Amino acid sequence: MKERGMREHGGNLDLAQQRFCGRAEDWIDLSTGINRLPYPVGEISAHHWQALPSRSEIEALHQAARHAYRTNAPIVAMGGAQAAIQLLPQLAPPGRARILTPTYNEYAPVLSAAGWQVEEMRELDALAGADLSIVVNPNNPDGRRFSPKDLLALLPRVGHLVIDESFADAASDLSLTSEAGQSGLLILRSFGKFYGLAGLRLGFAIGHADDVTKLAAASGPWPVSGAAIAIGCRALRDEAWAKATSARLARDCVRLDEMAQAQGWRLVGGAPLFRLYETPDALAAQEKLARAQIWSRAFAQSPTWLRLGLPGAEAEWTRLAEVLAR
Repeated sequence: MKERGMREHGGNLDLAQQRFCGRAEDWIDLSTGINRLPYPVGEISAHHWQALPSRSEIEALHQAARHAYRTNAPIVAMGGAQAAIQLLPQLAPPGRARILTPTYNEYAPVLSAAGWQVEEMRELDALAGADLSIVVNPNNPDGRRFSPKDLLALLPRVGHLVIDESFADAASDLSLTSEAGQSGLLILRSFGKFYGLAGLRLGFAIGHADDVTKLAAASGPWPVSGAAIAIGCRALRDEAWAKATSARLARDCVRLDEMAQAQGWRLVGGAPLFRLYETPDALAAQEKLARAQIWSRAFAQSPTWLRLGLPGAEAEWTRLAEVLAR
């Protein structure tokens, strides 16, 4: 049973196990957009587990993130992009917030609970005039994309413009991090998705000094763990791994699209870490996969939509192909 206040998300493998049995390690979880071939963590010294993070260590993480995201703007590390979303209401007094939808479903309730008047809009230009406007780019779940030029044109027409770039690591041409120092512009980045380490709970907010200072103060003195700092510093500076991973994800998107097309599914859209398909019956397709312990994501508001993350190891691709071929 879903707990009160919890919203529907991918990654709910416990629900899949309740309905279709099996141990967690038996499942291929494609219900999220998390890289299934994660960054190789390597050894972590005892210091990072035992000591509180120092200011110099946190600043080293910030510098590594600036390097990876190609920005010189103020930045603050947080416990995933979700931690930043929880604090967005503190950017300004409650007013009118407009969210480009359909999209990630945490923004509206977080703002509403803090007294904001929330409106869901379907077109980018409709966000103009709001005190706070939110765009996920590339969007989750449909992969809709917006050019930096169009987003910057919107910036003078809103109070704050929040761009969630949680899936932009392998789509760097979409990123606005180089413009993040401008007043009113705030960029959110997720570490765990592209690097496949969602359990580390690491993300970043990048923006104007006034906004970043507010978020940093609200998140407290130790917003991320010592282990997250050590792994984040290592991974964010590993350009060779990031380049190779981006290339692999591009190839894998084509591979998955071809498998889905053979089923008669139509590509609605996607990002380098997930694909969204229109199927005759998404729940039936989800159940077919689940009986082979492959978990996908269906959407209550769109009964034909099925979202799949990309398989990782070749054995996962083989298992998915065999199930779809039945």
